[in-house]
Amino acid sequence: MDKTQIGIIGLGKMGASLAQQAAEKGYSVVGMDLRPRPDLETTNLHVVTSLIELVAQLAPPRKVFVYIPAGAAVDHVIDELAGHLDAGDIIVDGGNSYWGDSIRRAARLQAQGLHFIDCGTSGGPDGARHGACYMVGGVKEAVQQLEPFFFDTAVPGGYLHTGPAGSGHYVKLVHNGIEFGMLQAIGEGVDLLTRYRTPLPISQVLDLWNHGSVIRSWLIELMRKQFDEHPAFDVSGHVEDTGEVNWLVADALRLEVPIPVITQAVIALFTSRDVDKTSARAIALMRHGFGGHPFGTDPGIQHERQFGQVGGYALP
Repeated sequence: MDKTQIGIIGLGKMGASLAQQAAEKGYSVVGMDLRPRPDLETTNLHVVTSLIELVAQLAPPRKVFVYIPAGAAVDHVIDELAGHLDAGDIIVDGGNSYWGDSIRRAARLQAQGLHFIDCGTSGGPDGARHGACYMVGGVKEAVQQLEPFFFDTAVPGGYLHTGPAGSGHYVKLVHNGIEFGMLQAIGEGVDLLTRYRTPLPISQVLDLWNHGSVIRSWLIELMRKQFDEHPAFDVSGHVEDTGEVNWLVADALRLEVPIPVITQAVIALFTSRDVDKTSARAIALMRHGFGGHPFGTDPGIQHERQFGQVGGYALP
């Protein structure tokens, strides 16, 4: 594919970043957002506010990326967009849609003579701006038309055609599940570092781990950066997410695949949001009922918990 035209619907953090990167690399980009974005306008990047304008400015066969949050809105945009496209045009869903929805959308658009590609995009806004990681599902004929674009806007080695429609978003979903598990493990590790009997140089430890250790990673790098900005952890403990990994846990149950680490990471997120702690209060009520255990803290019980065991594990 020549560096001609790309359409991008949704100029939020991901869509705008990709549009800017593509324009800088010589692609003619038509971006569409419901809000005017004059700040994005450049020689190679023109912004419109309607699908009709977007389609009118793209020459067939059109290649249109959709970067909006997953859900019914994606179907709404795709269906409205499809009504203005011609046979052979390509729609790419670059968001975090459920892979089953992508399979259904591909079949629906195929019946209209249109191609659908599901493109899991990793790396966040910075990746979209400077080099993303793409997991791409769809028929080979359509994917090949966009491969030069994927290679141009990905980091080296950051593009793979994973298989038919749905496979790209499935691979991205598994990726997100692994991410949750890694985040949870790093978070627990940092918690342990803060509990040592003497203060540890946590920032230096995190930096050390990124120099040759088994756990070196971008997430460790981010943890160090954020720790340096918030050494007292002066942020809310409420962990928010958009729910995709819940789908993966449900899929694992359906597939009968045990994923205890990823599942526990999701549950830990739920726990962070339990402001009322109703389950803990219920347990406290029952313990009070069967053993007279107190509500709240008790110095005597705390002492017993800490010193009740005289020695360690007894060997045979």
